[in-house]
Amino acid sequence: MNIIRRAVLGALIVLTTGSAALAEKPAKAATLNEVYATLSAKTFVDLTHAFGPSTPHWKGFGEETVNTMYTIPKDGFKVQQFTHVGQWGTHIDPPAHFHDGLRTVDEVPLTETIMPLVVLDVHDKVAKNPDYTLTLDDVKAWESKHGRIPKNAFVAMRTDWSKRWPDDAAMQNRDAQGHAHYPGWSKEVLQLLYEDRKITASGHETTDTDPGFQTDKDDYSLESYILGLNHYQIEMLADLDKVPESGALVFISWPKPEGGTGFPARVIAILP
Repeated sequence: MNIIRRAVLGALIVLTTGSAALAEKPAKAATLNEVYATLSAKTFVDLTHAFGPSTPHWKGFGEETVNTMYTIPKDGFKVQQFTHVGQWGTHIDPPAHFHDGLRTVDEVPLTETIMPLVVLDVHDKVAKNPDYTLTLDDVKAWESKHGRIPKNAFVAMRTDWSKRWPDDAAMQNRDAQGHAHYPGWSKEVLQLLYEDRKITASGHETTDTDPGFQTDKDDYSLESYILGLNHYQIEMLADLDKVPESGALVFISWPKPEGGTGFPARVIAILP
């Protein structure tokens, strides 16, 4: 019996020691091929509007024109010439859009194009009040459900305003006196997100960062604040109702115009 006990005890010691060794061994990092296999099996959601000559835009911009320069029947290939401002459709606003000497479109590093996606959903409140602005309570409500907003995140404000697309009048939502009414951010929320939570970028579905009652007075101080921190933002996002509040990733890309102060962007969410 003593021999059996010693044998069992020895086996337990070996097993315990082996398990401890395995527990201390760091997990093997996934290869990029394994990461791709995981991502490719996920659902992709396009958060980008297709743009054209009738695209809603800021009041100071002209219309887009599209000119067909070559055709397949005549030339064997087709080429179109697009003429529009940089801030057209779903687009990036780099810091240089408002501040000389800060980053232009081509200077935003690639590490800032892939981020955790955080969606602050206030569409119910906006439905009751089109002038709604985000509050610290909205952020606290999100964090009470999902935990602290992660560093380097992309934070999007969901208002469902994009459902008004492509009706420019509906996007501006002007009253009988011509005053615009659409939702926007608040300085308190932006300060918390950028200065404390250390997010990388933010975005929204409207044509402006600032709510309509501020842009009515040509007050774009909130957009200036974000860009002045040398961060970028994305305007006129689409389909935020198709992504979760937490757990998704966002990939953002745009062309690389030298010294560009804005350009249409492609924004894609990958769902968890």
